Amino acid sequence: MLSLSRFLPRLMLSGLLLSAAALPAFSGEARVLVDMTTGTVLEQENADALNYPASLTKMMTLYLTFEALHNGRLTWDTRITMSENANGKEPFKFAIGAGKTVSVREAVTGMIVLSANDAAVAMGETLGGSEAGFGQMMTAKARAIGMGRTVFRNPAGLPDPDQVTTAADMARLGQALIHDFPEEYKLFSQKSMVFRGMKLRGHNGVLNTYAGADGIKTGYTEASGYNLVTSVARGGHRLVGVVLGGKTAQARDAQMKDMMDRHLPPADVAAKPKAPAKPVARKPATIHEAAIGKP
Repeated sequence: MLSLSRFLPRLMLSGLLLSAAALPAFSGEARVLVDMTTGTVLEQENADALNYPASLTKMMTLYLTFEALHNGRLTWDTRITMSENANGKEPFKFAIGAGKTVSVREAVTGMIVLSANDAAVAMGETLGGSEAGFGQMMTAKARAIGMGRTVFRNPAGLPDPDQVTTAADMARLGQALIHDFPEEYKLFSQKSMVFRGMKLRGHNGVLNTYAGADGIKTGYTEASGYNLVTSVARGGHRLVGVVLGGKTAQARDAQMKDMMDRHLPPADVAAKPKAPAKPVARKPATIHEAAIGKP
């Protein structure tokens, strides 16, 4: 069993600033909100402006993992080996040591709940042969699902000046995860996990506090600011929101909640859906600046 004294300090490092001295400044704050049920873009601001995805990148790593599970390349019990490279990915990681293994289920849950960088890199190396190879796979899949401006370079979302995305593209990825992998998407509602005898809690404040929220991912580096993709099912609708470049985690979360509140019925009068709402159309909503005026 892992030593609690060795393991938890690494997880607590999630709040540390990642150096961005070599990274250019991009657009900063951006947001978009899509009603998946109707395919309507409800509001947006700077939705097509480039930003750094940070750990939102793991959404694509998870998409490709789910795809590999469906095509038989992986099973939930497949063992994933931590390379020296994966084991060295600070700050947030399982920290089990190079050469050790985790199951696909552990890796997936670790990416979702803990944003474990070593799990993401190990998965990328398993599926793509290397971080660079997996980055090419990620970018190709991004194009296939309509993410026209996103470029991926590594599986974890650690700083890279060439790894960029937009709020609109992240909304498309969120919709694709929900639509293409409805069973696996349920894993994004997990607020904690048990890893080798230790109960570890996530840090998605909106998931923990907002009625109807059932996923999906937070992200942060000094260059990106505080990022969030959230899905909420309430009142017979499923909304997918994206906030990029928040100044603080609290401000980001408040902006997401305010955006949702403007388009959802109050939680105390909305009927809770029994299952995730599905979009009417196969393709995600089209998002562009002309679609709607800025609120």
